[in-house]
Formats: sequence, C-alpha cells, structure tokens
Amino acid sequence: MDKVVWKLVFLIIASVTIFAACSEPDPIPPAPPSPPQSPVAEEEVQPNESLPTAVILSTESPAPAATVTIPPSSTDTPEPTATPLPVNLFSPEDFGEDRNRLTGEEVADPALLQRRPIAIKISNAPPKWVRPQSGLNQADLVFEHITEAKITRFTIIIYGQTPPDVGPIRSARLIDLELPAMYDSALVYSGSSTGVRQLLLNSDFRPRILFATSPGYYRTGANKPLEHTLYGKPEQFWEVLEEKGLGQAPTFNTQMAFTSEPPPGGTPATDVTIDYDWTLINWRYDPESGRLHRWVDGAEHVDANTDEQVQFANVVVILANHIEDPNICEQFINGVCTAYSVQPQIFGSGAAVIFRDGQRYDGSWERIGRYDLFTFKDESGQPIPLQIGNTWFQVIPFWYDNAVVVAP
Repeated sequence: MDKVVWKLVFLIIASVTIFAACSEPDPIPPAPPSPPQSPVAEEEVQPNESLPTAVILSTESPAPAATVTIPPSSTDTPEPTATPLPVNLFSPEDFGEDRNRLTGEEVADPALLQRRPIAIKISNAPPKWVRPQSGLNQADLVFEHITEAKITRFTIIIYGQTPPDVGPIRSARLIDLELPAMYDSALVYSGSSTGVRQLLLNSDFRPRILFATSPGYYRTGANKPLEHTLYGKPEQFWEVLEEKGLGQAPTFNTQMAFTSEPPPGGTPATDVTIDYDWTLINWRYDPESGRLHRWVDGAEHVDANTDEQVQFANVVVILANHIEDPNICEQFINGVCTAYSVQPQIFGSGAAVIFRDGQRYDGSWERIGRYDLFTFKDESGQPIPLQIGNTWFQVIPFWYDNAVVVAP
C-alpha cells in the first residue's frame, strides 16, 4: 500500500475516533440534596371512573433479521460449545457463598450478600403521576397488593443489585409489617396513617426503619404533586445502615427453591392477565429471553432508570385472605372514615399459581412462622421451584372472581 493510501486510512480512522468521542452523553448530574422532610400527606384516593379493557397482544413473531454467513478458513477448527449443567437449588448448602438466596443468581461480588436487604414502598397511583417507576427491574422481589379503593401499591425488596434510584416512595400499609420480618430487611417509606405508624414503631424491626429524614431520600423537583416527588438512592441507604451497625447479612428462616430447568407437571401459559378491577395487568412470556414481560392498562410498563420494559423470571400469584382493620382509617372525608386499612393476611397458607418458562404450576404457598419466607408446594407436598432470577408477587384476595386468566 503506497503512502497516499496509508494517509487516507489514517484520516478515516482519526475522524471516526473523534466523532465517537464527541457523541458520548454528558454525565447525569447528581440528584438534588435531600432537605429535611415533614411527613408526606396521603392523597385522596379516587377509583378510576372507567375500568381498563382487556389487553390484546399479537402472537405473531417478528421476521428474523437477515444474517451473513462467513465460512471458516480451511485451517479453523470449530470449538465445541459446552452445554451448561442444570442448576438445582433446594437447600441453603446448594447456594454456597456466591448465590443470592432470594433469586438463586450468582453474584460477581459475594460481599453484596453480606448486606441487609431493603424493603421500599413504591407508589402505583395515580398512573399519570407515578409511572414509570424507578428500580423495579433491579429488585430481587416485588410485591403488588391492593390498598383502599382497590388501588395497588408495591413493596420492592432490593438485595443482590443496587438500582441507582428508586421511587416514587410512598406511605406504608399493613403488609409492610410482615415483609421486613420475612426478609430480615430494613424499611424505606414515606409516612403512614396513624394506626399503621403506631404498629411500625412498636414492631420488632423498628431500629431498621429509615425515615424520610434519613440521608438517601431526595425530591426530584418535578412539576407534579409533592407527594409523588420523593425518591431514594439505595447506595446511601446501605451506608446509613452500616453507620447504624445494622448492615449485616440477613437471616432467612426458610428456603425458596430454584431450578434452571422447568420442573415437570406444568401446563402451557404464555399470556397471563391479572385483573385487580382498578388496574389490568398482562404478563407475556418471551421465549427468547426466557422472561415474562409486563403490560399495565394496555401499555408497556417500563422502568424509568433504563426505559426498558419491566420483566421478571417468575410471576407468582398469592391468593390470600384480606380484611379491613376497623381501627385504622386511611382516608377521612368531612370527618367520616371512607376507607379502612386493608390487611393482606400473608401468613399461614393458601393457594398459589407459579408462572415460569411459559408454564403454569398450581400449588400452595406456606408461611408458618413470622420470620419465614414463602415456600411453594404441589399437591403431593413437593417443592415447586422458581426459575433462577427475580420474582413478582401478585397478592390477590382469594374471593376475587376471574382475577387470573391464562392463555396457552
């Protein structure tokens, strides 16, 4: 190649390099510092005037992208592809020192598993102010449950991953008296009714509550009602727990089981609709990723941290008794209580439906002791393992009619 050609090649490479460097995005500025906050007042809960319609999703697969095959040279010897061995996690010993006992996943840094999980209360209403939420996809577990007026709210459990931001953070409910005990976690939330507050202050995990005046909380400054602008930095929450001497590894009393291969006994279930009356949820199994993708009220549900669709390895329907506590009012109008606090009774046992790998498994859930995790069994009493990865729990009153509709 003569000198002229070499100069042209050099100029082209230099130009491409400069262009790539100039196209890098500016770093995201840090969130504004968190001023001391007074307790956040609850919004008046108004049920939707009209119910959402069913989600109809195309079953057609996209056309495969065109590919170009380059034959190997005559001297190349193709390397055999190793077939991964099945992973079966049924006892604490199976997890070793580097597998997350809430997801079954291996972690690159086992030191992450020596920190305490954090339960964080995330709002789901009104949709126009709170969606998309931040931090859902990096949660190990998400619990979706009804509150007053049938609206749903989330409690996420973060442990194995560290989302940069979580929120919007809202007020606690009666279910949050159970989850920190189950997962030996801290609790992050913003305000509560007087009755729930008293129960939280008298709880066995009271020292692990991080109130809204703790470092890590911040307001976004967004142009929307103030109660929907509170977010948090999990990294700072963990620092606070360390400073308090409360950052140690959790103790899990019971064991969720995981397998990388689908267990026998399932039936096809690639499209699952969950109807809470107030909101309509659709989970659709994607065989390429092996995960269930979430739609809500006819639209893709995305995580604001990444703009990616919410997707989980497992969706578990927990059918449980729910009662209203006549001693705790969540909403007063003109001095009259119009909405009592709802308690999902996620203790004892009940029916459960597990969705994983495009399959449905009917069984039961069990949680006998206060500090026990959920365990799942089939009708013969054998464990129903989850797929390795994160799990979304849909907690539903057992008397809801046709709350779960499944298509093969």
